[in-house]
Amino acid sequence: MPSRDREREIDEAGGEPAPPAASPPERDAHATATFGVSRPSLVPDVRRFRLRVVDGPGAGQTFESTGERTSIGSHPLNDVLLDERTVSRFHCELLVDEKGVWAKDLGSRNGTVLDGVLVKEAAIRNGSLLQLGRVGLRFELSGEKTKLQLSENPRFGSLVGSSVAARMSFALMERAAASDVTVLLEGETGTGKSQAAESIHRQSSRRDHSFLVVDCGALPPNLLESELFGHEKGAFTGAVTRRVGVFEEARGGTVFLDEIGELPLELQPKLLRVLEAREIRRLGTNTYTPVDVRIVTATNRDLRAEVNAGRFRSDLYFRLAVVKIPLPALRQRAEDMPLIVEKLISGLGADARVKATLLDPGFIAQLQRSAWPGNIRELRNHLERCVVLQETLLPGEGEESARPPGDTATQIDPRIPYPEARRRALDAFERQYVEALLQLHGGKVSQAAASADIDRVHLYRLIKRHRVRD
Repeated sequence: MPSRDREREIDEAGGEPAPPAASPPERDAHATATFGVSRPSLVPDVRRFRLRVVDGPGAGQTFESTGERTSIGSHPLNDVLLDERTVSRFHCELLVDEKGVWAKDLGSRNGTVLDGVLVKEAAIRNGSLLQLGRVGLRFELSGEKTKLQLSENPRFGSLVGSSVAARMSFALMERAAASDVTVLLEGETGTGKSQAAESIHRQSSRRDHSFLVVDCGALPPNLLESELFGHEKGAFTGAVTRRVGVFEEARGGTVFLDEIGELPLELQPKLLRVLEAREIRRLGTNTYTPVDVRIVTATNRDLRAEVNAGRFRSDLYFRLAVVKIPLPALRQRAEDMPLIVEKLISGLGADARVKATLLDPGFIAQLQRSAWPGNIRELRNHLERCVVLQETLLPGEGEESARPPGDTATQIDPRIPYPEARRRALDAFERQYVEALLQLHGGKVSQAAASADIDRVHLYRLIKRHRVRD
């Protein structure tokens, strides 16, 4: 007899196929919102709703929402658990904001069908029917509201923000810092996940011990395993000395695993053992060593979709997502722009005149109207360009590609000493080159280094020096 998980995989892969997506003229008005559309910030009180099973197994069951996000699937970690083989482990999610409620598919096998239309992300109305595999759910709005937990402080460590979305994240960070619980930081690239991880460490009881960072997407699997767990002398070719991994080196402190979604499948069971048993085994030995570390992870992927696709272990996700903290995109917290700009330019060495110009309400309003797909990192690079050129630029202005070849006069300020001007120009070039290089290769450092004909370690140092990653 196959296992229940295997039955579910077989059923999801070969069971009821998802209906074809409707062409634009056939789409209902409420389903025209597509995946990736920007939504406004959350509001302090969110409307509650009820999901009622009206078709398929469990008919008659009801589920009440308890917050701004409600995940639905067959995995126990969901808010709404549906014990049905045609429902993916993490099937879809409902998100409440000031515009209404949005249904988002999480990479399910059978797809999410809203009122007969296959959707990736769409607004959902009172009385709508969600079809997940063989289960039909009726969506019913409630007159009650749930008050969100918000921080009273517009700052957490090195992060700033007074918006509801930011203060909701800060509230979760404050509670996470007060314990040793494992934390999963989720957010788009450039939203400040590394700063959030370090701020949680600095506010915790482990602040006097090490904070070590490992980028799971920057090293090939064999080097990553040695970096995490260490190795004994002679464990493999080139292992001429014994090495202690970060889990041992950070004893008493925090290990931050960035881009955890890039962790190879063969290493995921070993990380799971660290989380469950708090012990590691170095390469080249059969003995286990206890470790005392707090683990914080971050990803710009949706690990629930990775679990559905079989690229990430569901039991590891369960252990990592003890506390999930979403970091909002910059476009979802435009009201935070003045605070963020003030903090960023304070670290760029701008003189008083330039600082006053960049904090002008008119210029801030222009920045708020931009989408900022690179989020705070992109904003920081733009502000640095403004400081170097000593003028306010609209997003996209001042780029090298926007100038005629050989036109460098606008980049030169003869009032700055030559060594300083040269250093600034070189830093700007390195940062822009590394950003473009990583974007071209999907963030894969090894591939990017080989393409650029530079050593991977040197590229990693450039990434760290210019803070190209979070």
